[in-house]
Amino acid sequence: MSRRIALATCLPMPTGDDDELPLLPALAELGHEVSMLPWDEPGVDWAAFDATVIRATWNYTFRREDFLAWAASIPRLYNPLSVIEANSDKSYLVDLAAAGLPVIATRLVPPGAEPEFPQSGEFVLKPSVGAGSRGAGRFDADRPGALDAAREHLRALHEAGRTVLMQPYHSGVDTAGETALIFFDGAYSHAIRKGPMLPPEARHLVHGRAYVSEDITARQPSEEEMALAEKVLAHANAGLDENLLYARVDLLPGPDGPVVGELELVEPSLYLTYSDAAAGLLAAAIHARVS
Repeated sequence: MSRRIALATCLPMPTGDDDELPLLPALAELGHEVSMLPWDEPGVDWAAFDATVIRATWNYTFRREDFLAWAASIPRLYNPLSVIEANSDKSYLVDLAAAGLPVIATRLVPPGAEPEFPQSGEFVLKPSVGAGSRGAGRFDADRPGALDAAREHLRALHEAGRTVLMQPYHSGVDTAGETALIFFDGAYSHAIRKGPMLPPEARHLVHGRAYVSEDITARQPSEEEMALAEKVLAHANAGLDENLLYARVDLLPGPDGPVVGELELVEPSLYLTYSDAAAGLLAAAIHARVS
């Protein structure tokens, strides 16, 4: 039976990007009618759809409260509202660490707080609600003037009302990159390598303007990376009525093995073009929910 499926995008990118293109024919082959609609477009009758799948809603980081209100109004949303609420602020990394998972060391610095900056080594400051490298800065405490630059960066983020994450910079990313493992309906699909998002020449990014383009290639994860990603996913699925429709676990190379950099459950790029089977697997997972 044909179902109406909405892929939620945003007004700045109403048709998403290349990441969505393979999904359209895959869903059509299963007999479904697919529409790409901005979440922030007034007058859309979202209740008319049998499922709404969040995809390129990337401007939500500037309007998180509006986005959460929109998500709360959608009757059949994937991933579900409870997940969107928890995962749209990267403060969730502190909760993952509290659950005993190996996570990049993260300190939360809310507006008005004055942290103790590292006195040596590299570290990162970035907003807890953000996407990609936007608003992020990489600083080397051993460089003259770096701590002053970090304080200025923190001040700019705080003036914008942002809670800031302070994290050590894992230099292994500069050579090995990150590994992002993608799962559909609880099952592994594929993985990619993502090059460093904060290279040395982009140490101090201008808040709200700078965005480093991604260097992406297909990758086969190691056994250790796969085991960690599956453990993280099991934790994320715990307590839900059904498995997450989609999940992306981003891992960084740490000195003692991989650590979680991010757990992307809201609107992650799923890199469908880097696997011949990925679009079909995601379409099948959506189909199972509307059939």
